[in-house]
Order: sequence, then C-alpha cells, then structure tokens
Amino acid sequence: MTLQEYKTTILPLKDKLFRFAFRMLNNRVEAEDVAQEILIKLWNKRADLAEINNIEAWSIRLTKNLSIDKMRSKHRRTEEIKVGFDQVAGDVSPDRAAESSDAINRVRQLMDELPEKQKSVMHLRDIEGLSYQEVSDALEMPLNQVKVYLHRARTRIRQALTAAENFGLEGTV
Repeated sequence: MTLQEYKTTILPLKDKLFRFAFRMLNNRVEAEDVAQEILIKLWNKRADLAEINNIEAWSIRLTKNLSIDKMRSKHRRTEEIKVGFDQVAGDVSPDRAAESSDAINRVRQLMDELPEKQKSVMHLRDIEGLSYQEVSDALEMPLNQVKVYLHRARTRIRQALTAAENFGLEGTV
C-alpha cells in the first residue's frame, strides 16, 4: 500500500475509530491515543492490508481490543482536560439548543448504562452507520446476535425516554 492509498483508504477511518474508542473508554485523551496507535499499526502492516477483506471492520476490531486492554489496565495514565463549553450554531434559539443538548446528553447517558455489547453494537450501527455485517465482523459476533443486541438496546432507550416523557421522570435503563 502506498502513502496515497493509505491516505484515501485508512485516514478517513480515524474519526470513526476515535468515536468508537471514546464510547468505550469515556476518556477523550485515551481514545485519541487508541486511534493513533491503530493508525500506526495499520501503517506498519500496510503491506499485508491487501489480504484483508474489510479493512474498516478489521480496524474497528483492533480499536475494540486495544480499548479493552486500556480499560483493563490498572494505571490510567492520562486525564482529560476540560477546555470549555461547546458552541451552538447562531441560527438556533438558546431554548432549542438547550433542549437538543439535553436530549443528546440523555441518550448518551442511557447508552452508557447499557450492557457493553449492546452499547458497542448500537454505537457502530446507529452512530457510525456500519452495516449489520460490518458490525458483526468488527465485534466478532454472529449477525443474528448483532440484530438482537441492537433491538434490545433501542428498546431499552426508547422505553426510558418514553417513560420520562409520559411521567415527567428521569427514565432509567
């Protein structure tokens, strides 16, 4: 694989790898480290990448495994530095921006409360937009199991949001 092929095939995956690592680790700095390590591994193995059927799924699998290794590590060496507040677009009213932000944060919170496998499947399918087969390949699980986990995750989040909306309560998963 040439440098140009690497730039067009592998580098576009960096944001997706980061988001997946961040979803697993809940730490921006460690997720950046994981994504960078995966990109370096892919560069070092560029000669062997032609043998891989689905580089994206394989990269996500590497990201998952490295993230699990980081979670198991007793020494979490880095801490995230909070830099400030996110900015919202100027054409959105402050009330609308606050509602959207609250809704997004609530869904993120509910996703974080899901079992790890459901959370990973939902993130890859609904946020990253991978196909069911790509999720199956990336997480090394049968296709039917991917569909079951996704259905259960969506159902739990839908129920929690509906309960909160109907009763004015904070729904839990």
